[in-house]
Amino acid sequence: MKLVCSQAELSASLQLVSRAVAARPTHPVLANVLLTADAGTGRLSLTGFDLNLGIQTSLPAAVETSGAITLPSRLFGEIVSRLSADSPITLECPEGQEQVELTSFSGSYQMRGLSAEDFPDLPLVQTGAPIRLEAEALIKGLRATLFASSPDEAKQLLTGVHLGLEHDGLECAATDGHRLSVLRLDNAAAGAAGAGPGSGAAEAEEAPSFAVTVPARSLRELERLLSSRQSQEPVSLFSERGQVVFVWADQVLTSRSLDGTYPNYGQLIPASFSRTLELDRRAFVNALERVAVVADQHNNVVKLSSDPSADRLRISADAQDVGSGSESLPALVKGDAIEIAFNVRYVLDGLKAMTAERVELRCNAPTTPAVLAPLEDPSFTYLVMPVQIRS
Repeated sequence: MKLVCSQAELSASLQLVSRAVAARPTHPVLANVLLTADAGTGRLSLTGFDLNLGIQTSLPAAVETSGAITLPSRLFGEIVSRLSADSPITLECPEGQEQVELTSFSGSYQMRGLSAEDFPDLPLVQTGAPIRLEAEALIKGLRATLFASSPDEAKQLLTGVHLGLEHDGLECAATDGHRLSVLRLDNAAAGAAGAGPGSGAAEAEEAPSFAVTVPARSLRELERLLSSRQSQEPVSLFSERGQVVFVWADQVLTSRSLDGTYPNYGQLIPASFSRTLELDRRAFVNALERVAVVADQHNNVVKLSSDPSADRLRISADAQDVGSGSESLPALVKGDAIEIAFNVRYVLDGLKAMTAERVELRCNAPTTPAVLAPLEDPSFTYLVMPVQIRS
C-alpha cells in the first residue's frame, strides 16, 4: 500500500472513526483503525468498529498501490494530529509486511500494525430498498430526544431512541421512565422507498411504515457525524437482523438495534389538561437555574406554585439545614391554582431542547404527568413525572 493524502483530511477522518474504537478491546485488532486504499477510486477508507458501533468514512488520496492494514487508533491519531497541516502525508506499507511508514516534510514515523484480515467485517446490511430521510430532520429529531434516554443498562430498551416512520413523517421518542420526549417531523422522508435496487415507481411514491430502536450512544455519534458537514444528500437507513446501517455521503455508521417492543408512549400523554401556564421560555430557564443552585444542595426538587389571580408562577426550593430560595415569574395562568414539584434537571433539559420564545406547562394534578411544549407547536411534546410533595 502506498498513498499520499492531506494531513487535515486524514486527521479529521481519524477523529471521526476513532469514536467507534473499543476503549477496552477484547481483541488487539479492535484497538486499531482499518485503512483501505483503492487506486481505482483514488480514495482512502478508514473504519473503526467495536462490534457494537461501526463508523466508516473515506477521503481523497493519490493511491499508487492499493492495499489494507490496521494501525493502533490512538498512536496513529496522535501522530497525524501533531503534523503540519501544510505538509501532505505519505503512507507506505510494503506488500506482505505489517509495518507502515508515515512521512511528512518534518520527519517520518514507523508504526507496527495488524493484518486487515483480522479486522471484523462491518455488518453492512444494505439489502432491499432503504428508508431515506432528510439529514436536517434527523438531526433535529435526535437533538430533541437523545437527552431523555436512560443511562441505566438494566433498562436496555430505554437506553435507545425509538425511530418510527409513517406516511413520510418521522417520529423520534425517548424515555427513561421519569420523562418522555417526542418530536414528530412531517415530510422527513426523502423519496423513502425509491433508492433501493429493484424498487418500482409505485414503491417510490409513498414511504413504508417502519420502526426501530437504536442505542443512544450510536445515535449521538450519528448526530455528530451529520452535524459535522453541510450536505443536501439524504440519509439512507437499512435495518435487518438486529442491525441498522446509516449511509450518508461517503460515511457509514452501523449499530446493533435494541430488541423488544418499545413502550406505547402515546398512552402516557394525557388527552386533556385542566390547568395551563404560559411562560417566557428564557425567563423560565433563568429562574429555574437560579433556584437550582439551592435545589442541588439537597434532592434537586423544585416546587412550582401557580397564582391565577395575579397571573404569577412561584418557583421555590428548600434544602434542609442549608437554605432556601424562590423566584416569581409572570405567567398566563388558566385553571385553578396548583402546587406541583419536579426534578429541576428534568424540567431544564426539556426547556433547553426547545427554541420557541413562549412555552406552556400543562398539568391536571400534583401527582399526574405534566407536559411542557412550545406554544402553538404540536410537533414537540415533553412529558415529565412530578415528584410527590411531602407535607
